[in-house]
Amino acid sequence: MQRRSFIKKGTAASIMGLGMSVQALSLIKKPKSLNPYSFKLNYAPHLGMFKNHAGDDPINQLNFMADQGFRAFEDNNMKNRSIKTQEEIAKTIHDRGMKMGVFVAHTIYWKEPTLTTGKIDIREAFLKEIEESVEVAKRINAKWMTVVPGFVDLSLNMDFQTQNVIETLKQASAILEPHELTMVLEPLNFHNHPGLFLSRSPQAFQICKAVNSPSCKILFDIYHQQIQEGNLIPNIDSCWDEIAYFQIGDNPGRKEPTTGEINYNNIFKFIHSRGYKGLLGMEHGNSINGIKGELNVIEAYKISDNF
Repeated sequence: MQRRSFIKKGTAASIMGLGMSVQALSLIKKPKSLNPYSFKLNYAPHLGMFKNHAGDDPINQLNFMADQGFRAFEDNNMKNRSIKTQEEIAKTIHDRGMKMGVFVAHTIYWKEPTLTTGKIDIREAFLKEIEESVEVAKRINAKWMTVVPGFVDLSLNMDFQTQNVIETLKQASAILEPHELTMVLEPLNFHNHPGLFLSRSPQAFQICKAVNSPSCKILFDIYHQQIQEGNLIPNIDSCWDEIAYFQIGDNPGRKEPTTGEINYNNIFKFIHSRGYKGLLGMEHGNSINGIKGELNVIEAYKISDNF
């Protein structure tokens, strides 16, 4: 008997001995060879964006993101997840060479004044939540956390409100600076969030300059600012020194790039030309449901990143 024939028969016999037919063996899924796309910028999907591919398990979702070439992710709800889940996520993103994006640092009140009021009890409650967020950030190796100052106080002049916000953010910065963490202030548009104090990028720029801390910067949400003020590239350029983070969404609809009026290819090209090394959170929905819609999101970013 030739040696090759003997080996082939021996292998088949071993398989049958394990109770497996050759046909059954052929049905075992082989690991796919990964060929992740090399994005020029650090786009960060959010949990749930690819659940039709990866299921509900956040670890599987993170692995799917990494397999597609995404080097970061964000999760607004991270602070509310269990410590066990946070630790599992931290290990996964470390193992996959990913970065953690923003999470929401505090309770956001959408219909009532908070930091604008200057009330001591409200300020102390906010600062306590910032202290709690430091522990979350350290656990998941995050560098940024989102802050929204709250609703306009109709009983106070806007200048007084601005000063109240600045003073509170100075105290929050004192908590964050020793840990080299940054809260990012997010201006929100008047259409989706009418009545909020912080709505414009120049306003956020002015506040950050007044706070004068590396721990207080701008989250420039391109979707919100397209609705609020337009003039996107010039405003990004003017605010550049105070921008620490971007978020993405096309308008109308707040879906992936290429679905609306924003020329994301030009915007990404400009951001890249400025040497930006930070993250761009994909804080939007999918324009198409299901697996097809998730593939469409990935393709939209490849198109918009092609400059």
